[in-house]
Amino acid sequence: MSPLIVGLLLAALLIVLALSVVAFVLWRRVWLRQKARKAAEAERQVQLAEHLRILAGSLLDGQLPLVEGAIRIKSLLEHYDPPLNQSERLQVFRELCEATAHIPTHEAWKALSRAERRQYEVLFSSLELQHKAAARSSARWLLEEGLATHR
Repeated sequence: MSPLIVGLLLAALLIVLALSVVAFVLWRRVWLRQKARKAAEAERQVQLAEHLRILAGSLLDGQLPLVEGAIRIKSLLEHYDPPLNQSERLQVFRELCEATAHIPTHEAWKALSRAERRQYEVLFSSLELQHKAAARSSARWLLEEGLATHR
């Protein structure tokens, strides 16, 4: 074999080796990023579950208004586990959200007149009387079974 061919084969071998090292390094970065993303998602799920436990417990203890608790629980459930959110056992949270979706929040609430706010507060009271038992039952189920099956 001529020295030129040997030199070209050696150069080709070095190029292939260098490209293999680069490919390995890049794939390793991709793998590490995927691993970090999965770990972050798992941590996010743990945090959402803990927030749901706190909200459900606060709703049961009467530390959180029923309508506000229902809205917060439903919103977190949408991110935590959409199929769990659609559970028949948690229907009351969806119903309360739908019943109050038209009510202004934050700055829009502050801009309402006293009479308008009072009308909405009457609606809140009516919804609480109508759904309190079901919401407490759903919150208890969520704590005892719903979140326990998703650990």
